[in-house]
Amino acid sequence: QITALVRLEQAGGRTSRTRVQSAEAGAEVEIVTAVTPFYSESGGQVGDQGWVRKEGGTVRVTDTQRPVPGLVVMRGTVESGSFAVGDAVQLEVDHALRSATRRNHSATHLLHWALKVVLGEHAMQKGSRVGPDILRFDFAHNRTLTTEEIARIEDLVNAKILENAPVLTHVLPIDEAKKQGAVAIFEEKYGDVVRMLTMTKDSVELCGGTHARALGDIGFFRIDADSSVAAGVRRVFASTGTNAIREVRKSEDELSR
Repeated sequence: QITALVRLEQAGGRTSRTRVQSAEAGAEVEIVTAVTPFYSESGGQVGDQGWVRKEGGTVRVTDTQRPVPGLVVMRGTVESGSFAVGDAVQLEVDHALRSATRRNHSATHLLHWALKVVLGEHAMQKGSRVGPDILRFDFAHNRTLTTEEIARIEDLVNAKILENAPVLTHVLPIDEAKKQGAVAIFEEKYGDVVRMLTMTKDSVELCGGTHARALGDIGFFRIDADSSVAAGVRRVFASTGTNAIREVRKSEDELSR
């Protein structure tokens, strides 16, 4: 059920928000419902996309945000019909986009492990951005990765993918998670109860995002670029699944030309 509806207006490069009782086709809106399966942008993972539907009406959701803890806001455009506060609606996450995001997010955990194996324990995560078409990972290191290091990192990650181990999720007190060796990202804020993701014994990290059910779902991992973003911090762009295949074909086409 829709509990709140906000109409968005664009003027002079600014967005104004007006709380309304209803919105018609063509309106850009923000929708809040009593419950939602949509993941709001958090921890470096982009918000879900999808649809809000009812008989005779559809809203195409293009982003999901969490402006304050506990409040999930779905932003999109009314494509057909009209929507009003109190309407019963059906929420549908774009499965293809969510699956691509899950592949990329799980791969960042394996990448983090592989970087520390190849470069040393100092190569700790400093930030990330994951979505259907992006896998960006920042880590502590003071020089460009060599061709040999990139190959070894890719080999380690792809070997884990071929193991096809299940991705195990546990919700437990943070002290217990740390006792089990879970890696916590220094810049992240955690509560007393956390979500621990285990991807074989080598990768155990705290994370609240969406992930693959098994490592084999990632399909294939490839590092696309490595650059410097700050003193002592490197940034890797990588790809998984069909995105990785697309990048390989792009490289092959460049070589052919």
